[in-house]
Amino acid sequence: MQKFDVIVIGAGAAGLMCSIEAGLRQRKTLVIDHANKPGKKIIMSGGGRCNFTNLHIHPSKYLCHNPHFVKSALARYSQWDFIELVKKHQIPHHEKTLGQLFCDNKSKDIVNMLLKECNDANVTIHCSESISQISQIPQGFELKTSHRTYQCESLVVACGGLSIPTMGASPFGYKIAEQFGLKVYPTRAGLVPLTLHTEQKEQFAPISGIAHDCQVTCNKTTFSEAMLFTHRGLSGPAILQISSYWQPGEQIVIDFDPSQSIIVQLEQTQNKQVKNVLAQHMAKRLPELLLPEQILNTPVAQLSKAQKQMVMNTLKAYPIIPNGTEGYRTAEVTLGGVDCNQICSKTFATRSVPNLYFIGEVLDVAGWLGGYNFQWAWSSGWAAGQVA
Repeated sequence: MQKFDVIVIGAGAAGLMCSIEAGLRQRKTLVIDHANKPGKKIIMSGGGRCNFTNLHIHPSKYLCHNPHFVKSALARYSQWDFIELVKKHQIPHHEKTLGQLFCDNKSKDIVNMLLKECNDANVTIHCSESISQISQIPQGFELKTSHRTYQCESLVVACGGLSIPTMGASPFGYKIAEQFGLKVYPTRAGLVPLTLHTEQKEQFAPISGIAHDCQVTCNKTTFSEAMLFTHRGLSGPAILQISSYWQPGEQIVIDFDPSQSIIVQLEQTQNKQVKNVLAQHMAKRLPELLLPEQILNTPVAQLSKAQKQMVMNTLKAYPIIPNGTEGYRTAEVTLGGVDCNQICSKTFATRSVPNLYFIGEVLDVAGWLGGYNFQWAWSSGWAAGQVA
């Protein structure tokens, strides 16, 4: 039997952050993870360079059934606080686009930083260890694992969601919540490519691998970034973003000319054929897949009013009803999770079970693409670490 003040389940971003803060308070802290090494999702994130936060963090950029829940943690431990930690460890980094901060070198820099902080705070980390049973005892909790039995005063659940199962993602955190009587919202994949029905998949197959800057709208939410045609459907930042707001059966609307440059040129051009105007702004094959050949070969001046309107509607409001998503296999985040109304937004303690905490992706909180979910991990982990 080994006794700790705090046991954190999950050696990911939120779990490591929480354990550092608990350790700095002289709390004897243990992190347990079934993976063979800590921070595996951190290492593979951001194309191997880890988009560790965003300069424009704001509560409005998070999805949660309780939109006010994220405000306290994001304010108390902000992106600027984490950036200071990165600077303290002299990790070279840069802004890519839209406030996204990436490591100049490898994601491993962030993991090494967290592990150094854990070491300095005397945190113990056990990997390749699976938990078989959790029980509530008078002193707190008892955990039985594949290796031994532990007891702790405070238990922090930081084992993430269902996204990217090849990295070891599992529903374990939700099962713990349900074991202790907490409500869990149904989960689904977020920040994920959309698949198309067979007809449209075949329609766009010739331009698989082609990207185009678009504005994509669904349910009154709009994102303006690149969209990528794939052999399964649609991807790219704009699609990943809108996927979190899309539900099966709903329509997305694509604006292929968010800057209005094509529309302006069509209005100013008379003698050129429509296809020649579009070719200056779009990938060569794309106009052929969107508009009839007859219209493409017609000089702009000879378009009828109805034909002009058709061109405008196609470019500015092209409707697609996706077939589905690629699912958790490629999703960057899990939507849904532990109901935040049962969690204190300041401490992340459950309201009904003393000394039981939930942080990070296991909660019903999902951020935008671009470092928002890592910041939620840092912020929620930090907040729980102040009290656990």
